Amino acid sequence: MSTESGELLGIDPVELRFPFELNKQISCTLQLTNKTDKQVAFKVKTTSPKKYCVRPNNGMVAPRSKADVVVTMQAQRDVPPDMQCKDKFLVQSATVAKEVVPKEVTGDMFTKDSGNVVEEVKLKVVYVAPSSSQSERFEDGNLGSLSYQEETKEPKESEKIITEPFALISKLMEEKNSAIELNNKVRQELDFLRRDISRRHGGFSLVLVLVVAILGILLGFLMKR
Repeated sequence: MSTESGELLGIDPVELRFPFELNKQISCTLQLTNKTDKQVAFKVKTTSPKKYCVRPNNGMVAPRSKADVVVTMQAQRDVPPDMQCKDKFLVQSATVAKEVVPKEVTGDMFTKDSGNVVEEVKLKVVYVAPSSSQSERFEDGNLGSLSYQEETKEPKESEKIITEPFALISKLMEEKNSAIELNNKVRQELDFLRRDISRRHGGFSLVLVLVVAILGILLGFLMKR
């Protein structure tokens, strides 16, 4: 994958690709890389806010570090004409003081009047057509609406064998995305906590060591799920 070249953040991938399927939430992950020695705040916007869920939609990336943003498209009931999508995303980034924490990120930080170095990168949304086998499954009516339940037949045993693994895969992907989001937040908070304690006391304390150990065990458990 190519990475968008910017002065502040590298963004990978440069376009949001969703393998489009009807009546199914679909997620993809953006990786933001701080290319500077300064702390960089970011904010993600979209032209269709009701259609997408962005977690987190703003935050902080420590110097020479990375952060993940999970973008989830809500389940769609209709196939767009020619599988074309006009939705766009805007990733804003700005250098901020090292004392700023993620919960203090506001929209005012990304204006020219803020005095910060600000960048904006636009990303396109691309729908990837499903395979022929997936199209046939949807045409069978297994995802029919409630108004047609009386006419819908029970799926055959062979159809259950085909569709159940995909449902399991979708669930595992959602759990993975949640773990990535939690890992990103914990990593940011831990970094700020470590620098704050180091600045105040001139070194690491026993409390920080215990916090790091506990968070390490928790993250290890989440990532194995």
